[in-house]
Amino acid sequence: MKIGFLSHLDMNLYLFRLPIMQRLREEGHEVYAICPKGDKFDAFKKYGIIPVAYEISRSSLNPMKELKAIYNIYRALKPLDLDMLHTFTAKPNIYGTIAGRWASVPVILNLVEGLGSFYVSDSRKNRMVRGVIEKLYTFVFSQSDGVVFVNSDDPKYLGNKGVISKEKIHIIKSVGIDTERFSMDRIDTAETERLKEKLGLKDKVVVLMVARAIWDKGVREFYEAAQMLKKEGKVQFVLVGDIDEGNPSSADAAFLRSGEVLWLGHRDDIVNLTAMCDIYVLPSYREGVPRTLLEAASMARPIVTTDTVGCREVVEDGYNGYLIPVRNAKILSQKIQYLAENSGIREVMGKNGRILAENMFDIHTVVDQYMALYRSLMKQKGIR
Repeated sequence: MKIGFLSHLDMNLYLFRLPIMQRLREEGHEVYAICPKGDKFDAFKKYGIIPVAYEISRSSLNPMKELKAIYNIYRALKPLDLDMLHTFTAKPNIYGTIAGRWASVPVILNLVEGLGSFYVSDSRKNRMVRGVIEKLYTFVFSQSDGVVFVNSDDPKYLGNKGVISKEKIHIIKSVGIDTERFSMDRIDTAETERLKEKLGLKDKVVVLMVARAIWDKGVREFYEAAQMLKKEGKVQFVLVGDIDEGNPSSADAAFLRSGEVLWLGHRDDIVNLTAMCDIYVLPSYREGVPRTLLEAASMARPIVTTDTVGCREVVEDGYNGYLIPVRNAKILSQKIQYLAENSGIREVMGKNGRILAENMFDIHTVVDQYMALYRSLMKQKGIR
């Protein structure tokens, strides 16, 4: 079988699709990474995966440029004579499905990891954009052979709107997490203590949030909760994540340096930082299934997050953390305070989160589900 993975970023395929691509190669299939050239483009070759380049403007809304992008994808696909095309994120889902049909690809599978920021608030602009997205998706999903969703809420919403038919919906929760890598068994506790001391967090109950510094992630509520708990001298809030330049929803550096939060900006030592924390927090307004919550659960950390799309897929309220209302810093602070004062509850919830991660979100389990879906779709088309 010849299968192509289409994205608008080589990094997206490399970070989140590589285990699936590797499994396909192990089973003897030809695998193509179809994406614009970036830092990871040539890295696929060492895994026996063939990179194929095309050009696209990620931010353009110019109709002529968008038509050209579709044609560029078609030109990349046509010579490959693929049996299956798997597309990821909005533009590749839409443009790739159109180009894939032009190129006569027998099986096309889309992945929707979340409906995005336009579904967070109900402003006039967002309603207009949602209308356009849903019209495009209605057409695209009628042309593709199936659509994978990572949570239960998004397909329910789109199904109720008539955007997608029930038989084309497949739910595989999350992109998976490497529970061997994200494991406290692999952590050097002495190194963790040195990290805490270096950051001035010795003897503190560390409350960690890892996210892009945008309002939709709940950054404001995180800072407000820190302010509410400032009298609790033993609790220290830490934010890891950089400003999102050009995003109107991004917090600015002045805000991030203010208040009671230690802002660390971008970091590459996420495993050690997660191991260092006592409580993990993500007060996001809406997600697909957030990878950072999977990492925290796998690292046996209790979680406080919002009872919203995506986040509630990872946390069972009262079992491995707490689900709180969106945009509610007061309840956020109360749950954090309770966990900060009860180390035994933190330990139990952390262990429960690890069990959940191993049973539901382990990368091997997720890859197995994709392999079964690929085989089923190919069988329907009579392709082996």
